[in-house]
Amino acid sequence: DSIRLVQFDKYCRVEGNRIKLPNGIGLVKFRKSQDIIGVIKNVTISKKSGHWYVSFGTERELAEKPVHPSKTAIGLDLGITKLLTTSNGETLKPKNSFKANQVKLAKLQRQLSKKVTFSENWKKQNRKIQKLHHHIANIRHDYLHKITTSISKNHAMIACEDLKVANMSRSASGSMENKGRQVKAKSGLNRAILDQGWGMMVNMLEYKQQWQGGLLIKVNPRYTSQTCSNCQHIAKENRQTQAKFECVKCGHKANADINAAKNILSAGHAVLSAEGGCNKGRPMKQKTSDIREKVA
Repeated sequence: DSIRLVQFDKYCRVEGNRIKLPNGIGLVKFRKSQDIIGVIKNVTISKKSGHWYVSFGTERELAEKPVHPSKTAIGLDLGITKLLTTSNGETLKPKNSFKANQVKLAKLQRQLSKKVTFSENWKKQNRKIQKLHHHIANIRHDYLHKITTSISKNHAMIACEDLKVANMSRSASGSMENKGRQVKAKSGLNRAILDQGWGMMVNMLEYKQQWQGGLLIKVNPRYTSQTCSNCQHIAKENRQTQAKFECVKCGHKANADINAAKNILSAGHAVLSAEGGCNKGRPMKQKTSDIREKVA
């Protein structure tokens, strides 16, 4: 459902709000959502849910390396009931666009199952389902863009968990020989995980930090929820409930998600100081580091 033309200067050109396409298509109008900055290197024409889109890949040289206007650092703990919990104690609720439209989607899919496959009515019903899926994705995409833009503009260094979403959302159904356990509960958890868009959100933070001249550090999520941010003691018993954290060694009490976010920020500083950056992959062991709210 898409085609990319890489030799733009040879085959295409842009005239105001029209683009010249090859193979006899000619000039086609499009809505220019933003100014095209730089030299156009390629153009992609795609079709999504019955609508046609055009996107331009451009290249431009920066006069100097961007410097982030802020000097603050922040740690982010990703979750389901709370999409984000920061080391500053702020929380952001999830949008749950799929969950909000799940009943409507199930109804449309039941109606589709009663129609003759590939008939005209089947195609009409299938387009309705595609349109709803596109609507769900747009809600999630828009919400994550607003969140990541705000965080990226206000913090020079962001530390977050390097979560393996594909492994976390793997099916628990098992095989014919080895049946899975608690399959229904795991299926609901998988839907909730995928509804958050963690991978998309981290990718957005990464390229927006590059635009701003900031830094994104991904740290190993191991033991971040069981470690005391006050004395660094690691114990499973520290995490008493989903929300309550109380260290069995020093007695430090805190919200479990905020405590984890502080540990993530501390681990981010440790990775930055030990590895000299975040391009060498996440270390299996992370040294403790004092929580610093500013980046030198």
